[in-house]
Amino acid sequence: MRRFSGRKHTQIRIPEIPYRTLSHPAVTLWEQRQALAKLRQQGREQVDESALFRMIGQMREIVTSAQKATRKARRDADRRQHLKTSARPDKPVPPDTDIADPQADNLPPAKPFDQIEEW
Repeated sequence: MRRFSGRKHTQIRIPEIPYRTLSHPAVTLWEQRQALAKLRQQGREQVDESALFRMIGQMREIVTSAQKATRKARRDADRRQHLKTSARPDKPVPPDTDIADPQADNLPPAKPFDQIEEW
């Protein structure tokens, strides 16, 4: 890593520190700090790696379930949206009794097609 301070360029080597157990997932610094704070709130003064990753797993499950709940709530609201916009009349409107077209009586009956084009 290169660092610029004033007019000098200096190189700093940052060592990689692996997990004790490689089966644990990668975590961000923010997740690690939040998990430590949460464990300390619960009264744990000494925190081991397994407790830390259990807490990170719980935090990730909370985030995942909240995302699903939010997505489900948004979809449910979208499904109900059409119910709010449809205008229902206060009083039911009776259907017209004279639906028949007066000119329909004067027309001859329809004839079947003589030629049908085949494709």
